[in-house]
Amino acid sequence: MAVTDIWLVRHGESTANVAAARAEAAGADVIEVDHRDADVPLSALGEEQSRALGAELAERGVDDVPVALWVSPYLRAQQTIGIALAAGGLAEPPKRVDERLRDRELGVLDLLTRAGVRNRYPDEERRRQWLGKYYHRPAGGESWVDVKLRLRSLLVDLDRLEGPERLLIAAHDAVVMLTVAVCLDLDEPALMDFAATHTVANASLTRLRRDRPGAPWTLEEFSAVQHLAEDPDAEVTEHSGRKDDVRAG
Repeated sequence: MAVTDIWLVRHGESTANVAAARAEAAGADVIEVDHRDADVPLSALGEEQSRALGAELAERGVDDVPVALWVSPYLRAQQTIGIALAAGGLAEPPKRVDERLRDRELGVLDLLTRAGVRNRYPDEERRRQWLGKYYHRPAGGESWVDVKLRLRSLLVDLDRLEGPERLLIAAHDAVVMLTVAVCLDLDEPALMDFAATHTVANASLTRLRRDRPGAPWTLEEFSAVQHLAEDPDAEVTEHSGRKDDVRAG
């Protein structure tokens, strides 16, 4: 057996998501967050979204075939999948915590709003405008290309797994978007066109499938959130990083 399905989960709403939205609305330069990025927890809404996700995973039969679980080392992703599995009554599959699934690093622009980037790092903003999101690497941070490179190395490990047919990944919006880009072999123009009309919602589910190892991947579903829309306690939130260099978590 080999992995023929990848199910990608973005973490539920985090406290940093809430803080970023508040700072943007207030026109502030800085996002006030009490934790380093790796330790940012879910918000109360994020926990509800994770429970709704767990019910959805159980209903879809995520464990109908042998499953492996790969998780970002960041707390919000680990909380999301832990809550989801418990809420769905699902046993935790064999788990690997992998640093290559961490969120995109923003370097000197971390914790800044769009206004903060313009006000405090105008030269960096000009570089971003010139290079575009795909290639722009803020000082001390990563470009989308950098994240794609680490995900390429991660996905090579798929064919080394023996037993699982389905891989469940719990991570971040950039990881979901760029895993899709790697699997579908999207270049810069194709990815930018896709990202212009698609965002990765909190606690959403994205699915990729192939017939066999070496066969091309197809995108079966992107950022599905019907489980949130159907749950009165778990509204849909996006908190997208699409506008570039704003922490979206």
